Amino acid sequence: MLLRRFTPEDADLMLSVWNDPDFVRYVGDRGIRTLDQARDALQNGAIAMYSNHGFGPYCMTMRDSRDRIGVCGLFKRENLDDPDIGFGMLPGHRRGGLAHEAAAAVLDEARNSLGFKRVTAIVSPHNVASVGLIEKLGLVFERPVRMPGDEEDVSLYAVEW
Repeated sequence: MLLRRFTPEDADLMLSVWNDPDFVRYVGDRGIRTLDQARDALQNGAIAMYSNHGFGPYCMTMRDSRDRIGVCGLFKRENLDDPDIGFGMLPGHRRGGLAHEAAAAVLDEARNSLGFKRVTAIVSPHNVASVGLIEKLGLVFERPVRMPGDEEDVSLYAVEW
């Protein structure tokens, strides 16, 4: 599995991720339904984050086939002091250890290349698989937190080095 920066040409992948029923259930409905909307969201989100903050989410691709399978990386949220790690994968690629591989690489970059002393993660407490992955990566539950525009709290996890 490889990680690379997103480009506008990855809009089709993100359109699929954002409209995956599990993503909508556990992360939220972004209301993105067309390729043009996905391109705009990618350009103004992930791609802009690289230049605005020096980090962002990556496109996950399979090493051999170069198939794009999801997203994993760091995000900067207005209501959180620290960057948070997030991930989402297409259904056919889940539960094979690829999310762990990608997230571990992102945390290594956060600590050793970017010099962060702390990274957080926000997750629905009902998303058992993601909670398990976050805990396996060494993040520890801190407290419930309400994200802007949400009606329910999510769980805030963190790791400090």
